[in-house]
Amino acid sequence: MKLNNLKPAAGSVKNKFRKGRGEASGNGGTSGRGHKGQKSRSGSSKKVGFEGGQMPLQRRAPKFGFKNINRVEYNGINLDVIQRLVDEKKIKDTLTKEDLVKQGLAHKNDLVKVLGRGELKASVNITVDKYTKTAQEAIEKAGGKAELTGK
Repeated sequence: MKLNNLKPAAGSVKNKFRKGRGEASGNGGTSGRGHKGQKSRSGSSKKVGFEGGQMPLQRRAPKFGFKNINRVEYNGINLDVIQRLVDEKKIKDTLTKEDLVKQGLAHKNDLVKVLGRGELKASVNITVDKYTKTAQEAIEKAGGKAELTGK
């Protein structure tokens, strides 16, 4: 290997034409940037979404709605789902959050709330984070207990 054999790696050199190397090169003078103006200067770049001073679209468009950053999301489980688990003999007389995680009805870090849709015939002791009033009444009417987790 000698100095006259050295070449850059294939694909590493992108530009064949050296800008600003005199008029004879065909790319001298303004170096293909046109005349004057913001884009002809070195270091020129604009922010994403800049529209030349016109009010940008993302600021013109109307904003609406409200996102409560303190919102607490619960994973809802209905009474008919609990009754189905009892019918399929997947649970017996107690239901905890761990059981729901095993059944794939909740994730381990979810907060679980029992909702009142459907009918519960079996006597089941349920321990979750929250209940609706109708769900709690239905559980106690069927002979079970509605307990809250100790958080």
